[in-house]
Amino acid sequence: MAIYLTQESRVLVQGMTGGEGMRHTRRMLAAGTDVVGGVNPRKAGRSVDFGERTVPVFGSVAEGIAATGADVSVVFVPPAFVRAAVTEAADAGIGLAVVITEGVPVHDSVACTAYAAARGTRIIGPNCPGLISPGQSNAGIIPADITKPGRIGLVSKSGTLTYQLMYELRDIGFSTCVGIGGDPVVGTSHIDCLAAFEDDPDTELIVLIGEIGGDAEERAAEYIRDHVTKPVVGYIAGFTAPEGRTMGHAGAIVSGSSGTARAKKAALEAVGVRVGGTPTETAALVLAALEGTA
Repeated sequence: MAIYLTQESRVLVQGMTGGEGMRHTRRMLAAGTDVVGGVNPRKAGRSVDFGERTVPVFGSVAEGIAATGADVSVVFVPPAFVRAAVTEAADAGIGLAVVITEGVPVHDSVACTAYAAARGTRIIGPNCPGLISPGQSNAGIIPADITKPGRIGLVSKSGTLTYQLMYELRDIGFSTCVGIGGDPVVGTSHIDCLAAFEDDPDTELIVLIGEIGGDAEERAAEYIRDHVTKPVVGYIAGFTAPEGRTMGHAGAIVSGSSGTARAKKAALEAVGVRVGGTPTETAALVLAALEGTA
């Protein structure tokens, strides 16, 4: 099994006919994703030839769903249009919208994630690499050839660290890897993914990757303490970051001890999560934990 995305998922790409949309649609198709259509009101009725598959372009998400039964949308539109794209997808009844776009204004993220949640649409992102269930489907920009299907579930704020842990643990493989994004407001949290992995019978261990800023990891630690029975291994990026300064794509601001990597590490370790000091050490902790539960 997997969480959120399976081989049965039927994917629309909002913004498929743009440069990034075309590039990553090709990669998703190569990974086995069932991309059933693109969405661009100005190019409705056309189709795009990707070699082994020709993908139709629809004028709206609703039209795409009606014609194909799509239940997932991947959003490759400029930041100024993300709110409208997500609103359209939610109004059409899409179950999952994966927002890859970086630089979405925070007030737009607040509005569209709340709007989608009220209509039963799960948002992954914005500013995220998407998610992949290896061997089944890939929605976003995560490289599909660096790992294989397996028994680890991964949830991460960082795209780059998602890829690194996938590669480090490629011999074991993953049920699903979810890049939730590092913006101040995202549609899916660590806790959401922890709950889903806890319920997934094919996920034996969970890897949680966090980074400085905010309190998402501390809240995840509380959830793990009360609700997660599977082993969890963590990694927190940003131990050398200076205090009081905005850093990186997350826009993380660290003040005093609040939001620091050390505070997050301590919170996770207090509930039994093993936290690595480097990605490679984190991978070694995963291997040790799996051997201990074998």
